Amino acid sequence: MRQQRFNWGYSEKKYYRRASSVDKLWLGGLLLAALLLYTIDLDGLPLRDWDEGTVAQVARDIWRAPVDSWRWLYPTLGGEAYLNKPPLMHILIAGAYALGGVNEWTSRLPGAILSAISVPLLYSISREIFVVRSPAIFSALVYLTMLPMVRHGRLAMLDGAVVCFFLLMMLCVLRSRRNLRYCLGIGIGFGLICLTKGIIGLLLAAVALLFLLWDTPRLLGSVYLWVGFGIGAAPVAWWYVTQWWQYGNTFTTTGIMTQSVSRIWASVENHAGPPWYYLLEILKYALPWLIFLPPGLATAWENRNWSWAKLILVWSGAYFLAISLMQTKLPWYVLPIYPAIALAVGVQLAKLWDLSPKGAYPRGVIVWLRLLAVATTIGSFYFSPWSPAQDWELQFILAAVAGTMILATILALQGDRQFLVILIWGMYVSLLLFMSSSHWVWELAEAYPVKPVAAMIQSATPPGTKIYTSFAYGRPSLNFYSDRQVIPTPPNQLQQIWQQNSQPYLLIDSPSLTSLNLTSVQRLGTTQGLTLLKKGLREKYKNSES
Repeated sequence: MRQQRFNWGYSEKKYYRRASSVDKLWLGGLLLAALLLYTIDLDGLPLRDWDEGTVAQVARDIWRAPVDSWRWLYPTLGGEAYLNKPPLMHILIAGAYALGGVNEWTSRLPGAILSAISVPLLYSISREIFVVRSPAIFSALVYLTMLPMVRHGRLAMLDGAVVCFFLLMMLCVLRSRRNLRYCLGIGIGFGLICLTKGIIGLLLAAVALLFLLWDTPRLLGSVYLWVGFGIGAAPVAWWYVTQWWQYGNTFTTTGIMTQSVSRIWASVENHAGPPWYYLLEILKYALPWLIFLPPGLATAWENRNWSWAKLILVWSGAYFLAISLMQTKLPWYVLPIYPAIALAVGVQLAKLWDLSPKGAYPRGVIVWLRLLAVATTIGSFYFSPWSPAQDWELQFILAAVAGTMILATILALQGDRQFLVILIWGMYVSLLLFMSSSHWVWELAEAYPVKPVAAMIQSATPPGTKIYTSFAYGRPSLNFYSDRQVIPTPPNQLQQIWQQNSQPYLLIDSPSLTSLNLTSVQRLGTTQGLTLLKKGLREKYKNSES
């Protein structure tokens, strides 16, 4: 077995050339491929709870406000001050609303574009730390085909933008080692992160500084670095001061402590989990690249005296440790680690690409591909028309994945390195199919569809109405689509509201409708098992079942 053509120990600080035409072609191709994957059929499914519905409401409030108002600086949610996160992404979405109207496509488009940009950014980072091109190509392609990044990057959330800005900051960190002017870019990236999601910018900046401490400690004493951070932090500090000036201790308690700092030591809104929560997330969703991650990390550890290995180890290790120790656990908190995972996997794929042919590939890789082929083939048959769980979309998607794994297994057994090309291309096509299906926002199946209920509410109630519901929890997506506040209320309080209010509106499920035994009821409509009621002299029933 011959050694790989590139030398891991060749320091990139001694070797640099301007981006060639080949690199520019790769950057353009990766951007186009990412834009297609991240934007295809964005409006095919409704917005989900919780983040999408909330972000879209705040953005719509900004869009509706008069041009000369300060709503962009002091955003609201349902008429109340929104103190959860800084408003950068909400402002971008409001701008999309101004151009294309209020809908799912414009709600998701700004985050999807920023998430797509992160793919060529990772390629640029890889070209900074690897002497040869192959690990950069594989790292970017692996990152392009990671399900968690694609799925969350397409949602109207903040996390895809955070990853994009973090990659911008890390690219400038790497380039600042040979050109101090890039320290300004470090500060800009830091500021954009903080203006998107608050103090998580401090954690990501700490990751960058830990890398510099290990790799290039002289930069930590550079005035340019701290001036760059200062320039980036200035608008962030200004925003926090304006919020405190407007809301006082309410902002300190809610915006800083409850919604940000306290997540470190306390479980916010019952989002708790064990320390290995994010390890399980990676194990579940890093397929099929998971088998290449341990040897990639091992290679980085063996070459830890070089910058590329230091970056992978600090990025993945420090960030993973920090979020694992946090008491609040949410699936999207792990997203900033996936670029580091892609770098580690890219290292391993580049090594495999350079192995000699005819049976040279590790047995574990062959076994892994066989297992995935068998599992996805069984899954495809499970969702076939002859099964009680028939679903032609899932069957087709799983069949595409199964075909990819079968062909990749055959080529790997023959010692043909093209199995890596098939693996990447097959995963990309499979993700395109998945993102074009009705399943990529699978949380929508957890509760009733909101659009029919929202349409019923909107047609039967005046604007600004508060509706009280027997449903167990509030749904921001329902508030967004109905353009009303739908408030979850216990049964005893529903009875009081009905008796004490002159014109209450209730959204009640069938069992509660029977048990409450309300009088003077006027039924405004029924859909999805929920009935909209208001007080009336006689009962009128309009069936809007859909």
